[in-house]
Amino acid sequence: MFYHQLRAELWKLFAKKRTYIGFGMFLAAQAFIISWLRFRPRHVDELTHRLETMGYNPSQFITNMTISMIMIMPMAMLLLPLYSTLIGGDLIAKEAEDGTLRMILSRPVSRVRLLAIKWITGIIFSVILTIVLGAFGAGFARIFFPGGGFFFFWPPEGLFCVFGGNDAWLRYSASVGMLMIDTISMTGLAWMFSCFNIKPAAATILAISFLFLFRILQELEFFKEIQPYLITYHFRIWLDVLRDPVPWWKIGESLSILLAYNVTFFVVGTAAFQTRDIKS
Repeated sequence: MFYHQLRAELWKLFAKKRTYIGFGMFLAAQAFIISWLRFRPRHVDELTHRLETMGYNPSQFITNMTISMIMIMPMAMLLLPLYSTLIGGDLIAKEAEDGTLRMILSRPVSRVRLLAIKWITGIIFSVILTIVLGAFGAGFARIFFPGGGFFFFWPPEGLFCVFGGNDAWLRYSASVGMLMIDTISMTGLAWMFSCFNIKPAAATILAISFLFLFRILQELEFFKEIQPYLITYHFRIWLDVLRDPVPWWKIGESLSILLAYNVTFFVVGTAAFQTRDIKS
């Protein structure tokens, strides 16, 4: 029965048009950026110059993975939180707003089971959304930029990485995989607010507001001592896997803290939902 209920939730989620807003925007943005870089090569020349300065052959590293990671970086920081929280805020609050939640709870299904199914639905959506962002970016970029090595440069994190061969695909795939965990956490935060007696839009706005607030605190020097406790501080694990050597101890610590955050989201959301009077 759990499988059938989960399948029904997934069918319900992907039958909504708003579910595909994030997918459509990602594909449109990637297509535009790749076309811009292809027909305005002076921007690619800057990457070429940087690689030549470092002593690398640009023809081996100006590839689909390099261009895809350049696109993913701003999208992961700005668009991904928006579309993940949009769906997370809808999972429970939209059912209550439409009046279908009362009908669902009139059946012999416990609230915890219902919430668990909704939670897993949000996880599956987050995984698919991140795969689309990573896989389609690399796939579209391959039209104009060949495969091969992988180069990425991000000064704010002190990150400069150059990989070749199978290691390039391995690092790129690991980075997208870690980004899935970030997306799941953002969706879970919105899901928690969705369990409260508020509108879907309010749940989404609250989740985004908290993420932006944590980000602001993370960037301010005055709050440096509390940075390791902020959820956004540990979202950088998808960049940490690109370091050489990989700081596995740091990634393990961040994964533990993100797991604790997600468990907290589920417990708080479940407790809030249990106190709501929906059937009356």
